[in-house]
Amino acid sequence: MIPTPSLSHLTKQDFRSVYEPAEDSFILLDALEADASSLTATFSHRAPICVEIGSGSGIVTTFLSQILGSASAEFVAIDLNPHANTCTRATGKANGVHVEAVRTSLLSGLGSRLEGKVDVLLFNPPYVPTEEEEEMMAQGRARIEGSWAGGATGTRLVDELIDGHVIRDVLASQGRFYLVAIKQNDPAGLVKRLTAQGLNAEVSSRYAQKVLHT
Repeated sequence: MIPTPSLSHLTKQDFRSVYEPAEDSFILLDALEADASSLTATFSHRAPICVEIGSGSGIVTTFLSQILGSASAEFVAIDLNPHANTCTRATGKANGVHVEAVRTSLLSGLGSRLEGKVDVLLFNPPYVPTEEEEEMMAQGRARIEGSWAGGATGTRLVDELIDGHVIRDVLASQGRFYLVAIKQNDPAGLVKRLTAQGLNAEVSSRYAQKVLHT
């Protein structure tokens, strides 16, 4: 069993500003652990580029580093919440991995740097269905409420990535995308939309989705 990264350096005050890992976080860790052998085999001959959208505490990226090796991959963690950027860097450092924390919305601040280059893309999105106005306010404030407010179907940010072909465009030839979704997000519908873009997609590990680039 791969150990869960230590978060002992983070405080109650930190978790007033940053999402504290919960069941959804650990579902994503379980999905990554289940694929550990496949991930290491796929990227054994090169240093993969790994990107997490909405890194929060940094636990997921740091966990992935324990699978791929902290010195043999590049880890980029994106979050619009500046406190999340700070916590993510601190979590990486506390667990012996360098994580480049970038403050931006989704992948908008990285553009061509990542096109066709991302080997592992991770996203535990704000998936709770909320009023559109509430979601827009939450995301605009770049604070902890932005980690759960997901719009009418809970998929507003995911829709932006899919409809803009962002996932398809940033993944490398053997790239993988892991997404957490709940029943209200219509996981089967998300899979269908991704498949229509030429991606192999399936629901796995309860509602953690794994998407493989074709």
